[in-house]
Amino acid sequence: MIPKGNNIIELRKRRRIKGKSDGKGQKKGKAPIVDMTERRNEQIRQERRQIKRTLLTEFIGAFVVVPQKGLMKASLYDISENGLAFDTAAETGKLARGEEVAMRIYLSHSTYFPFVVKIRNVRTEASDDCYRHGADFVKGFVNDEALRHFVKFIETVSASLQQDNGDVMVSNLRE
Repeated sequence: MIPKGNNIIELRKRRRIKGKSDGKGQKKGKAPIVDMTERRNEQIRQERRQIKRTLLTEFIGAFVVVPQKGLMKASLYDISENGLAFDTAAETGKLARGEEVAMRIYLSHSTYFPFVVKIRNVRTEASDDCYRHGADFVKGFVNDEALRHFVKFIETVSASLQQDNGDVMVSNLRE
């Protein structure tokens, strides 16, 4: 019995309904229940993996500014309007949760724009021999507007990226 005023459908309870099976694992006369949130999250994970492989790790140089030490290379994994995820090499070390650090995104060898992030979580990625950091953008920084446009650019471009396999090459052009 659902209490009055509660319009939430409990999927877990409905999955446990007993009935006759049709021999294929389905309940006779019942349609399978699909958790769309789970499917949506998997699709988002897949899209983020594609962005990581095609754009962020190959196109953009990112560094963390470590006081009294210099720049620490960071490989961008994912980016959104609220923050980003990046990897640092295991031998380089990891940042502390809650720490605010300055970062730089390089658009060429000598041109970058700075911003500040707050480390939200850190975990070891043993398969890649690195630390994955999740960080939120610190708001109110001088480059907030540039960062917002940059993220929008990344999101827009990544939706239509194509892989260059070197198959469109021109050689020996003659007039």
